[in-house]
Amino acid sequence: MSTYRIRQGDTLWALASRFKTSVSALARLNKISNPNLIYAGNSLRISGHARSDSFESAKGGGARGGSGTKRAGGSRGSGHVDGSRGAGSPGQATAAMRKLASAGRAAAMSLGGYNSQGLCATGVSRAIQNAFGFKVWGNGNQIDNNLPRDKFKQVHMSLAEALKIPGLVLTWEKTSSRAGSIYGHTAITTGDGRSSVSDFIERNTLGAGGRTGLKIFMPTL
Repeated sequence: MSTYRIRQGDTLWALASRFKTSVSALARLNKISNPNLIYAGNSLRISGHARSDSFESAKGGGARGGSGTKRAGGSRGSGHVDGSRGAGSPGQATAAMRKLASAGRAAAMSLGGYNSQGLCATGVSRAIQNAFGFKVWGNGNQIDNNLPRDKFKQVHMSLAEALKIPGLVLTWEKTSSRAGSIYGHTAITTGDGRSSVSDFIERNTLGAGGRTGLKIFMPTL
């Protein structure tokens, strides 16, 4: 039995693959209730692995799992590390974040302007491609699973906080509309504290009701 110190950017899925075990085995051994959430700095117990590859002696408890409900239809065992409790103030936004916010606004204006076309994932994917040169596939509630983990990290904050920061990717599992209950919704924050962009510019994202399963991702390029 050896212990690995979780680093920012690690995922439970990637660690299971790296150490030739399974997500369920790691979650069971470490009493992780939510495999989609692990924490940087905590220790992860690995059964049957030689002490190497940045392993450390076990000191205290194992990795801490999240207490939230596992997202229905989400990526099982993706285990995003909660490396920060926020992406900083608008003035601290990175160049990549500002670039994505600008590309998001341009994509929204080219698709629907201020009127939704039902193509939110198309708008977000186009913005990411124009900003960074690669495409992310999937609908509104699939994009979060397809964002490259070496280029985006999940951050944990309220929607109100996120809307003050430009260039964050928002994803919801479901919305109140018929299509949204199936495909969810995704958008990019503009940083003005109110609006977000996808296939259109939504003036009051904070006031949009009936959305559940919010996740927030920050580009790390």
